Amino acid sequence: MAHAVQGSLRHFDPQEGMRRIRMGKAGMSERRIQWIIAMGILLVAGFASLAQAGLFDRFFEKTHAETAKAAGVVETADQVKIPLKSLDSRKALFLVNTVQGRQLYYFALKSADGSYRSALDACDVCFRTNQGYRQEGDLMVCNKCGQTFPSVKIGEIKGGCNPHPLQRKVEGQYLVIKKSDIAAGKDYFPGKRS
Repeated sequence: MAHAVQGSLRHFDPQEGMRRIRMGKAGMSERRIQWIIAMGILLVAGFASLAQAGLFDRFFEKTHAETAKAAGVVETADQVKIPLKSLDSRKALFLVNTVQGRQLYYFALKSADGSYRSALDACDVCFRTNQGYRQEGDLMVCNKCGQTFPSVKIGEIKGGCNPHPLQRKVEGQYLVIKKSDIAAGKDYFPGKRS
């Protein structure tokens, strides 16, 4: 057995062995790097696709208070003042006001016709479920029944599953809503929203 090992060592060139080891390591490292890069690209593309589909939105949602602060909403004793520029994206701004320990939800937006609108985040039909609306493009969609409402009708039509109108007026660079008008809708919010 010792003779066999010795025999194989006789033909072994240490410099050639080291060269092969270096080449093997270099080749392996290059392959590993290529594999890591390919997997990284696939991972980034996968996460980008999921993010585009909105699957991560729930994890990164801001609270209503964070949303209001980021939008520059100003609350006084009797008014809520929403900067018009925060509505220029035509995305609804969902807000909350607490009255007598009850959270009252509402939203404001700039509609497709360029008007600034507001409504309670509730309707006459589905309000008991306290699920409100979501925005899909130019439509507000009831989270309970799926009915859709064009932005130009928000605050104009009352009843049924339409978002309950909320009085508002433009003053300077703000959309102003009276807190008393928000409070008048307290019966539309029977409990906590999950």
